[in-house]
Amino acid sequence: MTQPVSPPRDTADKVPAAEVPAWRSLVARADVRTLSLLGVLAALVLIGGITKPDEFLDTRNLQLVLTQASVIGVVTVGMTFVITSGGIDLSVGAIVALASVWATTVATQEYGFAGILFTAVVVGVGCGLVNGLLIAYGGMVPFIATLAMLASARGLALQITDGRTQIVTVDGILKLGERDSYVLGIPPLVLVFAVVTVIGWLLLNRTTFGRRTVAVGGNAEAARLAGIDVRRQRLYLYLLSGLCCGIAAFLLIILSGSGQNTNGNLYELDAIAAAIIGGTLLSGGRGTITGSVLGVLVFTTITNIFALNNLQSDVQQIAKGAIIVAAVLVQRRTASTT
Repeated sequence: MTQPVSPPRDTADKVPAAEVPAWRSLVARADVRTLSLLGVLAALVLIGGITKPDEFLDTRNLQLVLTQASVIGVVTVGMTFVITSGGIDLSVGAIVALASVWATTVATQEYGFAGILFTAVVVGVGCGLVNGLLIAYGGMVPFIATLAMLASARGLALQITDGRTQIVTVDGILKLGERDSYVLGIPPLVLVFAVVTVIGWLLLNRTTFGRRTVAVGGNAEAARLAGIDVRRQRLYLYLLSGLCCGIAAFLLIILSGSGQNTNGNLYELDAIAAAIIGGTLLSGGRGTITGSVLGVLVFTTITNIFALNNLQSDVQQIAKGAIIVAAVLVQRRTASTT
């Protein structure tokens, strides 16, 4: 009796597999939070285009949205690192105010463009150094230490200005705020924001510094046992936050052409909210620069749409609150399914 002949293994095993479309694999790899924010941003653009098509979609208005997002966006990049490490910085708005008024005093403006930039950055880094030393080596809770810096920096900014606006007279600064300085239609502030974002993304995702930041935020004790100097890492993070505040203060000087003690009002809340809805865990251990930038764009677009439609600011705050709640719910749902 003849036995049935089985097909050769090389032909029997070659069963054609169903090819997965490229767009499906891309969506599968994408972050749910990022896709959600992109959807929200697209919906806002659609709303703006429907309600005020001629004004919202105008090139100048879109440039304005990006320019306004640049200042708070730079602050948010630094805040993302701090929150990822399990900390918080409530003083960023006050540091921006202090750096802006210190950099626009009459004595500082005598040194021109370089003097204003140098002063803004040094003041920001100096405040970050104080925060870092108090938290990392002084053992103070970040909430208390940065709250004390908030009050002190605001008070010092008020003392420097005596409640008056300090007008910038340096031509190099004023020209950067004019349309003639745009590069291929892109304002200089937006270019700076883009550079800071790219550097922040690389620092968080492609360096040992970023991995240590995530490790400290996830479990500080485990990070210490793994050989990470937790205190020094935290000091570096608050220095980075202060540096971002100094850069943001310089951008704000260019944008407004002045220094005021009221600059940076509520920046700390906007930066924290943008980072959280972007996917950065408030408890630490996970952070995303891309999500934070999208969060900033969402809030800035909301503000612009409300302004164009002459809607009251209280309704705008309610809308922001609803978005924050929705984003946190998405975070919880995503965390429970992974």
